[in-house]
Amino acid sequence: MILTVLRFIQGVGVGGEWGGSVLMSMEWARNDRSRGLIASWPQFGVPCGLFLANFAVLAFSQMSGDQFLAWGWRVPFALSIILVGVGLYIRLGILETPVFTRLMAERRLDPTPMLTVIRDHPKEILLSAFARMSEQAPFYIFTAFVFSYGVGTLQMSRDFLLTAVLAASVLSFVSIPLCGHISDQIGRKNMYMIGAAVTGVFGFIYFAMLNTGSEAIIFLAIFLSLIPHDMQYGPQAALIAESFTGRLRYSGASLGYQLASVIAGGPAPLIAAWLFGTYHSSTAIAVYIALCAVITLVATALMTDYTGKDINAAAAHQR
Repeated sequence: MILTVLRFIQGVGVGGEWGGSVLMSMEWARNDRSRGLIASWPQFGVPCGLFLANFAVLAFSQMSGDQFLAWGWRVPFALSIILVGVGLYIRLGILETPVFTRLMAERRLDPTPMLTVIRDHPKEILLSAFARMSEQAPFYIFTAFVFSYGVGTLQMSRDFLLTAVLAASVLSFVSIPLCGHISDQIGRKNMYMIGAAVTGVFGFIYFAMLNTGSEAIIFLAIFLSLIPHDMQYGPQAALIAESFTGRLRYSGASLGYQLASVIAGGPAPLIAAWLFGTYHSSTAIAVYIALCAVITLVATALMTDYTGKDINAAAAHQR
């Protein structure tokens, strides 16, 4: 119960943290043609966190042995307080962005930005959330549901699956900023929609590889699983943040981004487990991933592409 409550509090914290970290990066960018790359660096925290979390579980699983469920799992949570200190230290040393400083000096800050952005930009919020469907849902299937499926159905060891996910997270260290950079070259929407289309197809390939029962092929499937995700996650921060004006960007981007966690990310492992239990086939899960990709493609097509445009100047003059 305590762990669940703390996890809820952490979720609230992440809701405020993501928008701030993305805007800190993007609004300090001096080159409008590199926003995709620069805004992708906060996204880099996901594979870092995934690597550290799975590495910690793997390490303490080995150290605690049969006592892992008794006390071993608690140690990584205790050690995470170090990351809180690092994050707080970084935050306290960063200045506000030029966009926010200008708005504050001109007294054009909105007293109720959350209510204003919901009233004035409901379309952008909803499109941002739906655009994340094929990124969020598959991510939790590839990194969370794979453990229950791998251990319960494929009879693979948990440590083997942890190692495979660790390897996938290391690959994301490269693929996330790379895809953010490519979005600066070919357009944010183009890169994002390519990623959504690849995700829709990859779900079928992924489960076909898992179901071979071969350790080498299963490892390869998990190792490659985050690339379709990263093709969207790299340019995603800029794509969403650019959709809102400066005085409402923090609230609007955060609302759209975190709404997807409620409708896509959180329920995904539960939906996957229900589909497998109902249809006794992983194909049903692959179809679910494909449907998420279709929703993402439609939502992204309706969004505006601001790649290379001076959004700071527009924000400064928008009343």
